[in-house]
Amino acid sequence: MNVDAKLSDRPVFVTGADGFVGSHLTERLVAAGANVHVFVRATSSGELNNIRHLTEDLTVHRGDLRDQHSVREALTALEPYDDSLVFHLGAQAHVGESWDRPYETVDSNVNGTMNLLQAIVDLDLDIAKFDTAGTSEEYGNVKEEMADKHDIGDDGRVLLSERSPVNPTSIYATSKLAADFLTMNYHDAYGLPTVTTRMFNNYGPRQNPRYITGTIITQALERDIVELGNLTPKRDMCFVEDGVRGHMHVALEGTPGEQYVYGYGENISMRDWTNLILDVGAEHGYWERPEIVQAEDRYRPGDSDVEELLVGYEKLYNETGWEPEVSWEEGVQRTIDWYANNKPAWYGRVDWR
Repeated sequence: MNVDAKLSDRPVFVTGADGFVGSHLTERLVAAGANVHVFVRATSSGELNNIRHLTEDLTVHRGDLRDQHSVREALTALEPYDDSLVFHLGAQAHVGESWDRPYETVDSNVNGTMNLLQAIVDLDLDIAKFDTAGTSEEYGNVKEEMADKHDIGDDGRVLLSERSPVNPTSIYATSKLAADFLTMNYHDAYGLPTVTTRMFNNYGPRQNPRYITGTIITQALERDIVELGNLTPKRDMCFVEDGVRGHMHVALEGTPGEQYVYGYGENISMRDWTNLILDVGAEHGYWERPEIVQAEDRYRPGDSDVEELLVGYEKLYNETGWEPEVSWEEGVQRTIDWYANNKPAWYGRVDWR
């Protein structure tokens, strides 16, 4: 499917557009010639960090997902259209920070989602698709009593799909699961053409350096140790450009009322992921090989860590033809290169100094 051709002049509305995944999605939508409207959090400076270079090619609406009035006012921009796409990526999206800022996390992720959906109903907007971005964290760990409800691969690993039971183990994951259910509630009650997507562990340029990939890279660039927490969990790491294509495919070809999950289709322990990043960086001359150090204060609280995540994306592939295109080695090299060449964009945000 040529997604760009289907997006030319198409009205689209993106929440979280100045964030990590949102900025990459916005960039791709602008490149496709879409009529792009973005909703970003209002600040005193009005500064845009990741999409400033696109401002002449889109319409910026400032507000806060938690504020019903600003959400409604922004969405009035879609009133003249009957084929708009809404990509809802705005959220407090950090697992660790959800424990430090629990009320903000729930307010932004749950009430923010409801404010968007209810405004669309109240304004009687005729939209083509509303995509709520979920997270693989919603699956959590496999409960023993639910083990027989999971798909097991030939190698004995749990393969997570749209049919898999959920078991969120953090405030962040629980808030995103609630947002998923709200999205489906508005489909069932009002017939809104909603879909939910669960991307598995995106990484890439512009990501907050407090996430695992960014903290490994930024520490390796700046010092001779890389200090991390638990390295046994396994994650399905998907490069952000592949993740963005997934959103676009679902929005254009997904079935309303359905959920779609996707990722790289293979997982890796965080120790092996760390070694992969450090090896690629050393190979390309970004650093001498740093030492890996584990620190107790970097572990997640109690038993809240998720042991293993691995996706089966057959549904999305069968319906739209989507599959990942960027290998781990290529994605890691491109990510390292961005951090190495954009130190002012991340240096003040790290959590390891």
